[in-house]
Amino acid sequence: MHDVNFIIREPLLDPKQKILGYELTWQAPDATTVNPGPEEASSLIAFAGDRLNDSEKGWLLTDSVLFFQANDALLSDEILSALPPKNTVLTVTPMHLGYSATVDRAKALLAEGFGIALREADVSGKDAALLPAVSHVELRFGAEDFPKQAKMYAALKQSSKKMVGRNISNWQEFDSCASLGVDAFVGNLYLTPRPGNQPKGLNPAQGMILQLMDLVRKNTDVRKLEEILKRDAALSYKLLRYINSAGFGLGTEIQSLKHAVTMLGYTPLYRWLSVLLTVANAGAQSPVLMQTAIVRGRFAELLSKGFLPKAEAENLFVAGMFSLLDRLLGIPMEEVLENIQLPEPVTQALLTREGMYGPFLSLAEACEQSNGAVGELADSLFISAAQVNEAHMAALAWAQTLKL
Repeated sequence: MHDVNFIIREPLLDPKQKILGYELTWQAPDATTVNPGPEEASSLIAFAGDRLNDSEKGWLLTDSVLFFQANDALLSDEILSALPPKNTVLTVTPMHLGYSATVDRAKALLAEGFGIALREADVSGKDAALLPAVSHVELRFGAEDFPKQAKMYAALKQSSKKMVGRNISNWQEFDSCASLGVDAFVGNLYLTPRPGNQPKGLNPAQGMILQLMDLVRKNTDVRKLEEILKRDAALSYKLLRYINSAGFGLGTEIQSLKHAVTMLGYTPLYRWLSVLLTVANAGAQSPVLMQTAIVRGRFAELLSKGFLPKAEAENLFVAGMFSLLDRLLGIPMEEVLENIQLPEPVTQALLTREGMYGPFLSLAEACEQSNGAVGELADSLFISAAQVNEAHMAALAWAQTLKL
């Protein structure tokens, strides 16, 4: 299945917009969502479990939870052993819990530590009896459903079930739902600018990082770089922490900037400064945007392997990292790029998604959208579904190695 269809991920956010985990689904090459029959549901779990579990390190997504669309057959499938129970939530409908045997199986999975989410249910009415068999209830929002949703809120507030919101259309709805007690939100609202007085432009730390990036690009003597970094001990610490992260795969610990340049050279240092620039932001929407940028950067880089030289792949990493800088800084991308000297293909990709790097970045972004044209973009680059899915899971795992 993973060599035909594409994995799409949508983040689950808590009320403070931190990523709790992801919902993973299959998308067909023609951009339609694949209905999760028994084979489709089990194949997605098998693939994710194989790529995100390590025999020595364990669950590579640390505390992150994955939501999967399930069915009655999957509840009894041995493939569930491929995933850690505490990091797995299976989403079912009342139809899937239509028999006492499947209700009992759902309760058994809850006892093992799995989560069971109920979708398309009327828990304030005819489906209330199913609540003991689930841990989460999904609420779909829309003006026409408001009276029904109000009753469901009242019913769920009296229980210990977690509420998962879907179809939140604007930030006012998000804040209202958060204040009412919704625990998690699925979807891409985070890509929509939040209205109000958000921080705009570069902060002092980002200004210093840009200065360092310019000097690195010019291969300036490392002593000059160290002189600048000494002005901000916290920044220096974070840079060394990222360089020493498991994501870089170094066999020795880097002790100083000079040591980093000696071991790695200037090009990888530019890469890590781009990470530092992206995460040096304290805005309310920063957590999800920063994590998404990191996954995009690594995803785009991995997609290009075997197609572009290593130096070009490094540029793709930077393009992915910077693809949300306009949102993080609260200014147009054109204005962002006035402050950063980047290779022309990177600039072109960021502004128009065209040129050498644009299609790779677009493909990484499309895997975040349930209606994205992933198949069409992959075909244009002669990249198979299997290659896209392998890179996707590897990028998710790699992003967890960076401690933001």
